Amino acid sequence: MDKKLQPKVAIIGLGYVGLPLSLQFARSGVNVLGVDIDLNKVDALNHGRSYINHVPPETVAEQVKACRFATTTDFGRVKDVDAVIICVPTPLNKNREPDISFILQTGRAIAPHLRQGALVVLESTTYPGTTDEDLRAVLEAGSGMKAGEGFHLAFSPEREDPANPASKVGEVPKLVGGLTPACLKKAVQLYGQAIKTVVPVSSCRVAEAAKLLENIFRSVNIALVNELKLVYGAMGIDIWEVIEAAKTKPFGFMAFYPGPGLGGHCIPIDPFYLTWKAREFERPTRFIELAGEINTAMPGHVVERVGEALNAARKPVNGSRVLVLGLAYKPNVDDERESPSYRIMELLKQSRADVSYYDPYVPVIRPTREHSQWAGTRTIPWDRATVAGFDVVIIVTAHACVNYQELGDWARCIVDTRNVMASVQLPPGRTVWKA
Repeated sequence: MDKKLQPKVAIIGLGYVGLPLSLQFARSGVNVLGVDIDLNKVDALNHGRSYINHVPPETVAEQVKACRFATTTDFGRVKDVDAVIICVPTPLNKNREPDISFILQTGRAIAPHLRQGALVVLESTTYPGTTDEDLRAVLEAGSGMKAGEGFHLAFSPEREDPANPASKVGEVPKLVGGLTPACLKKAVQLYGQAIKTVVPVSSCRVAEAAKLLENIFRSVNIALVNELKLVYGAMGIDIWEVIEAAKTKPFGFMAFYPGPGLGGHCIPIDPFYLTWKAREFERPTRFIELAGEINTAMPGHVVERVGEALNAARKPVNGSRVLVLGLAYKPNVDDERESPSYRIMELLKQSRADVSYYDPYVPVIRPTREHSQWAGTRTIPWDRATVAGFDVVIIVTAHACVNYQELGDWARCIVDTRNVMASVQLPPGRTVWKA
């Protein structure tokens, strides 16, 4: 079927951003060539299979069968397309500094194959200047063409929110910033074929900065309620009740909720892209960095509460059997990148607890550079005998498919970081600790 496809756009990186975007273009009648270095992903997609929980396999199979979507590992195929969209990871390195190596490697791989007049769009979240400086430099060096003349260049930040039914790729407004007015026009036309609302801005840097603002806004507000959780907790005040009361105000307030720490590929990482870039201009970002410190400290607070809960039962953390409920970074997804569950598990392990996890979306922990010690670990079964065998259960991710009434009936002690046990009727002698 790949041979029948006459692609118009190539999308590089077929993960949580690239795959849904590819399918949205295909559904809109645009022939899409997906490119990824992972041969297993390419093979699965070409056979109509999905490896992302919230992307149904029938959605993939429909577009493959219609010859609107095919995948390859061959970057040379971009010579056949009018536009290339880059959706690759932008992590932090071991020093918590931006790592744009995947962007630059992709740029070097596609540059020799760009056709005259082609459009290149970066969607990966990054610091302002990445598109018009770093990516532009490798594309110009590899293609022999000048950006804005030989080829067009733009930035359009991804706005994915996996498993959120209100977040549909075609419905979420798309920001677009171009290197030149002609680049912007080309990018707006591209996305206009698949996205309902396209919002042009004056430059790539404005679009890059807007994406960072979106995620820093969330990080700072979550840090605020996390700090208030500790302050109000010391006063004997329930932060969850406080938030419910405050959000009855119909203006001037937006509810954010505390938790065990931040997870996912965006909020724990993106603010550091701006703080790093700001140092180049000798501008402090104390507010953003403080929010990062507060959120990073939350797994430690959760483990402290676990110690208090076990101590109340006259048990030490050392040797206790602890179940972490939820490994994914957010409810109802199979994405565990940067999940606070990992840090909680590591801290408990350091205290010599016997740690297990339950997550129906993550049946086995995949190998990663950051958490290699957990690779191959499997979720426990969900039944009374197994759950009742743990000394304490920590609710880290509140998946909707979990029966919390069963948890309340089975578990001896629960540490709840998501307030999901508030509506559960507990049998006598059961305890829930909020964290």
